[in-house]
Amino acid sequence: MNHSTPAEQRTLMVQGTTSDAGKSALVTGLCRALYRQGISVAPFKPQNMALNSAVTADGGEIGRAQALQALAAGLEPHTDMNPVLLKPNSDIGAQVIVHGRSIGEMNAQTYHQCKPELLESVLESWRRLADQYRFVLVEGAGSPAEINLRDRDIANMGFAEAADCPVIIVADIDKGGVFAHLYGTLALLSESEQKRVVGFVINRFRGDIKLLEPGLEWLEQKTGKPVLGVLPYLHGLHLEAEDAIESQQVSDDSDEVLHIAIPILTRTSNHTDFDPLRLRPDVQIHFVGKGEAIPPVDLIIIPGSKNTRTDLDFLRENQWHRDILRHLRYGGKLMGICGGYQMLGNAVHDPQGIEGAPGSTEGLGLLNLDTTIAPQKQLQQVVGSLSLPDMEKVPVTGYEIHAGITEGPALDNPLIQLKQGVDGVLSEDGQIFGTYLHGIFETTEACHALLTWAGLTQWATVDYHVLREEGINRMADAVEQRIDLNKLCPRDL
Repeated sequence: MNHSTPAEQRTLMVQGTTSDAGKSALVTGLCRALYRQGISVAPFKPQNMALNSAVTADGGEIGRAQALQALAAGLEPHTDMNPVLLKPNSDIGAQVIVHGRSIGEMNAQTYHQCKPELLESVLESWRRLADQYRFVLVEGAGSPAEINLRDRDIANMGFAEAADCPVIIVADIDKGGVFAHLYGTLALLSESEQKRVVGFVINRFRGDIKLLEPGLEWLEQKTGKPVLGVLPYLHGLHLEAEDAIESQQVSDDSDEVLHIAIPILTRTSNHTDFDPLRLRPDVQIHFVGKGEAIPPVDLIIIPGSKNTRTDLDFLRENQWHRDILRHLRYGGKLMGICGGYQMLGNAVHDPQGIEGAPGSTEGLGLLNLDTTIAPQKQLQQVVGSLSLPDMEKVPVTGYEIHAGITEGPALDNPLIQLKQGVDGVLSEDGQIFGTYLHGIFETTEACHALLTWAGLTQWATVDYHVLREEGINRMADAVEQRIDLNKLCPRDL
């Protein structure tokens, strides 16, 4: 499909005054609102830095937020939607993924030198999407006013200038200082960048809009840019987080609630695994931070990690290994997902130094298996069935993102049968479960089976996919009610 209107005019970029200003949510809402109108639209993020990623149908890796935006647009996620993904493995370095595939580890300086070449990859993906869809909605990263990142930028105005597309800037009023954020961000842009800003959106407003109107008038007079919309604070809105971990705000000490502790590692990855649990009224999640002890709970889940050996050391530094052993002595259940699964074994070996310095790190020794980090990453969507002892077989879906090859006697009795093979290990005493499957709790039946194994006896009726759709639609409703879509994405283009 080739659209007659130039791609630049059918591309709109959403940038933010800060991280977590609402860029991802706004693009998600816009995608669903246009999709409802029968307009073909695709999400796009030139460069993403996140440890939450998703696997595309063609076996590539992109940011989780773009996968959600694709769902909002009625599309299968594709690697062109996020051509450059950075997965930090230290404070100064990251794995660089281009068009869904890792091209290696880079420190910040090396990556900076590669940006002009990466911009070409970014523009290739954008042009392919523009050829296929009527509109392309682009999400920026962080803030365009980061002076130290302006040179060779490909994530914000660097892309907008190269693609010659209009930009809207969104700010979160709930953080405070919204007018300073918007006015200051615009003032720090170059003259050409300021010209391509077509307006502002204020996000997460609560209260009487009449009290905000004098500020809106002042902002428009000072900048010459219109306020395109004021989006309300949507209480209880669930949209998968791009990177920040959202904890539950309500504590429930009832015996009918299953208590789950999740230690937060230095490189926790794909914490969206826990969204289906966090949204359940019959589950209380306790995210355990550095320096805190793991409290008495029914289930401990060790999450995925971008750097398993480093996080094994971090786990021991916090004495969490002792908390885990005490938990098991009292009959509690333990689960490890991906990197957390690797930690449950005897050792994690990295002879080629793929995730850090070459060497081996002793595991927790709770499952008789060993993992060797290998160059080739496993990336695949999976479908199969889960068979826990004394329970009926239930369907399960998920995805794998890992560089480790795990071997050992513990793998002789897998619990998960997949079209692609097998997965899932249960200890002989039935207390410890390990799996490579991210998203294992998203399938209602599998979630119920695992929570039953962990000790839950009374279940609430919760369908995570329905809740996710409700969140997308709530955001789209707000966009339709508060923003003139025809101004942003004219139907005649």
